Order: sequence, then structure tokens, then C-alpha cells
Amino acid sequence: MIDVYSTATPNGHKVHVMLEECALPYRVHHIDISAGDQFTPDFLKISPNNKIPAMVDADGPDGAPIALFESGAILLYLASKTGRFLGDTDRERFTTLQWLMFQMGGVGPMLGQAHHFRMYAPEKIAYAVDRYTNEAKRLYGVMDRRLGEAAYLAGDPYTIADIATFPWTRSWKNQGVELSEFPNVQRWFDEIAARPAVVRGVEVLAALRKPITDDKSRETLFGATQYQKR
Repeated sequence: MIDVYSTATPNGHKVHVMLEECALPYRVHHIDISAGDQFTPDFLKISPNNKIPAMVDADGPDGAPIALFESGAILLYLASKTGRFLGDTDRERFTTLQWLMFQMGGVGPMLGQAHHFRMYAPEKIAYAVDRYTNEAKRLYGVMDRRLGEAAYLAGDPYTIADIATFPWTRSWKNQGVELSEFPNVQRWFDEIAARPAVVRGVEVLAALRKPITDDKSRETLFGATQYQKR
């Protein structure tokens, strides 16, 4: 049995979708990041960077439990465990890995910053809004060109690169992007959104997600609490 410690964010949904795609048995434990659950000692034991998602697989590679944090590492672990969604040849695997790294190093951080400065920052900073909105559009353009020549990011097979990237594109409006301006991304998005495992995965913990409207939640997520020594 796999225990997942998560919430309904793009990084959380990556793992929820992957578990559903692989039909692995799992239990999900809600980490309320607006209430500070991510800073508890028990959670920090498995996620020392105090970020969701984190996972404990009771049946690890050597038969002993293994704890993992970082969504990209978890996707790679589950792909290795099941032999799915990574590619069958070295060429396919390295192509998948480069697009996974594209998501981890670019799509996630930059779209996250666009979302933050457009939606959550206590003051509107025009420079920041423009910088990250423009970078979001540039990244959608990279994806659009790629998806104009291949069915999925890594080529013909659907892989963890798509599973990692798709949840971030669900908030395109909040990133200042019009998806219709990127028709190849739109085609890819619609196809992935219709997959039954994806439909199930993005519903995991979704009912527990609360809008960030109060000062206490904002401080917990974005203020000094983040930077306390632990």
C-alpha cells in the first residue's frame, strides 16, 4: 500500500493522476498547507523541504518501506515500479526525461510565479506580473511547437512528462494565458483531460481545497512562517 501526503495543487495532482493511471492501491492523507500541516515534525520526516506531495511505499524496491518527496522523483519512482509511462527504449526514456525536466525547471516554477503575482501577491507589481506572464506565454509557445510535431511531449507515447505538465495548464486563465492561442496545446489538453484516470486524479482532495482569502492562510503560505528555522 502506498500512502500519499498531499493536497489539491498541480504538484499534488501529478501524483494522484499517476497512481490512478497505474491502478496502484493508495491511501491519501490531506496536508492542509494553508493551516501549516506541512511544517509538522511527522510530515518533515518524509518531506524535509516542507512541500507536498510526499509518499511512503510500504513495498519499496528492496521490500522495505521507502519515503519520497519531490513530485518529479515520485513520478520516476512509480514509472520504474510499474514499468509504465517512461518509455521502452533509451531514446524514449531520455526524451521523456528532458520534457519532465522542462516541467520541473520551467513550467512549474514560472507558471507558479505568474499565478502568484497575478492572484495572491499583496500588491500588484507590474514588472513581476509582466515578467512572469510573458514567460508563461513563452513556455506555452514551446509546448505548442512541440505538440505540433508530436502527439505528446515526449513523442507518440503518453508519459510522465505529460502527467507532470498537464495539471499546471489547468490554471491557464490565472496565468494570463488564452489557451485558444495555442491550438496544439489545446488539443493535447482536451485529450488528456478526458482520460478516465485523469478525471479521477484531479478530483482527489479537490473538495477540501479552500480559496486563499484570509490573512492567516496567506501568511502561512507566503509569509515569514515559510522561513522559520526547523
